[in-house]
Amino acid sequence: MWEYGGVGVWEYGSMGVWGIDTSPTSILPHFHTPTPPYSHTPILQTRVIARLTGKLIYKSPEYIVIDVGGVGYQVSVPLSTFYELPEKGEVIGLHIYTAVREDAIELYGFLTLEERELFKLLLTVSKIGPRLARNILSGISVSELKNAVVTSNVLKLNAIPGVGQKTAERLVLELKDKIPSTSVLHEATEEISPDEKIGDALSALVNLGYKRNLAEQAIKRAVAEIGIESPLEEIIRISLKYFSG
Repeated sequence: MWEYGGVGVWEYGSMGVWGIDTSPTSILPHFHTPTPPYSHTPILQTRVIARLTGKLIYKSPEYIVIDVGGVGYQVSVPLSTFYELPEKGEVIGLHIYTAVREDAIELYGFLTLEERELFKLLLTVSKIGPRLARNILSGISVSELKNAVVTSNVLKLNAIPGVGQKTAERLVLELKDKIPSTSVLHEATEEISPDEKIGDALSALVNLGYKRNLAEQAIKRAVAEIGIESPLEEIIRISLKYFSG
């Protein structure tokens, strides 16, 4: 962390976030200024990002950038998520896995909670890191991957780009007993209460720079138009329509 005019400016890793942190309660990662003898390795406090909702400002098959309150988060995504992304400039919400290494913080994003939880499960397999886990989810759907593991279909797993024979065998050996009993992979876990959904939508609009009272009114109109059972991203999109109209 560097000091400039009393403001801590930080940059961490090749796939992290640039920003200026002026608030001690910021949700962003904080670093302690090293004491002599000075070290080039910052000390990271234990914080992770579980979800991001903001404006999509850049997208590519390799990574995307989400603007949340003026801060751009670089997020790596599997192709399954990339193909479902909206156009640039639209609001998007992603479930996030935060990978912390000695030299970098890497964010991996997924449209569904099921996909993120399967990603985390892949990381429990020997010699599979975040990048290979992302590649696996890019080469096969969640349902096909689970079915291949449960049925010991090593041939199908070996056909995934980047997955060799030994890796395919380890996937079956180490995950076969975990997938059927892993309740976090069930679709029901994606359900959130109406209050939580409204709260998430409100937080997203405030982070985009809209005043809280106006955001609350827009969300109320959006819910009245499309119903509270609608996806969070759709409620946010309709809410934004009232600001532009």
